[in-house]
Amino acid sequence: MQFGASIWPFQWTPPYDDGLRRLAGLGIKNTELIAWDAQALREHYTPQRIAAYRSLLSDLGMTMSEFVYSARGAANPDASARRAAVENFRRAADVAKEFGTGIINSVVPTPFELPMPRMQDMPLTQELSVEIPAGLDWAEGYRQYVDVLAQLCAICEQVGLKYALETHPHRWASTAIGLLRLFDHVKSPALGANFDPSHLFPCGDLPQMAVYELGNHIFHCHFSDNDGTSNAHWRPGRGKIDWAQTLIALRDTGFDGVISIELEDVPDRANNRSVTAGPLFDRENTESIRYLRDLARQIGVPLA
Repeated sequence: MQFGASIWPFQWTPPYDDGLRRLAGLGIKNTELIAWDAQALREHYTPQRIAAYRSLLSDLGMTMSEFVYSARGAANPDASARRAAVENFRRAADVAKEFGTGIINSVVPTPFELPMPRMQDMPLTQELSVEIPAGLDWAEGYRQYVDVLAQLCAICEQVGLKYALETHPHRWASTAIGLLRLFDHVKSPALGANFDPSHLFPCGDLPQMAVYELGNHIFHCHFSDNDGTSNAHWRPGRGKIDWAQTLIALRDTGFDGVISIELEDVPDRANNRSVTAGPLFDRENTESIRYLRDLARQIGVPLA
């Protein structure tokens, strides 16, 4: 196991050159780049830009652990939107392959792509609600997403990528068992998990149990903490997740990939309002890694 960090909390929008240099300056050797939508795939991730990123990563001594792209439209009731999602994902898979990474990551979509409430609002609001249109066929909606997922996995198999699905509150898979149900429907050797305990914990999973349930399906990790009342992304050690048992479970199940620090609710992080992270954000990341390294040393879990 080795550490990395997601690029978007450092640099929300491309170009990501300065963000990558900043990560390298903190001693972080692995990162993830992201395309927020199909437009970014077409306009930013050109062959020339990909080559430039690869050269920069090589110069910095860094590796891209996975490419992140969630195919909008994958769970849309409109068949044409689902077809477009598959074609856009095909381009994302090509981009990941051009980068030389072996993993592409997507967050599981919401049912029918309904706009869900923010779980972070739960401690502050009396009621979390979503408008559900009448007449939706939920069994058919799930079947349609499974069909699209099978097509996305086929694309990954064709280009030689692993497909790391990430659970999230209020999605077609919000727990480890929900993810395993998808795996039962789509039996692809390319399909696995991006293990994100900050998403699983508020949905009722104990992360260490989820690791054993998912086993060797875990391809990649996002690490952040919360207290289980929302899917906040705090520094590990600041919430209620049992990181010692989670690390032990990852060791026991043979995980030997990248643990990417993904802090989205800490001081000075970048977001769609503040494109570049402020100075306090560096410390949040270095303290996350220091805490996890010290803990791993205490419990005898080897980390690179």
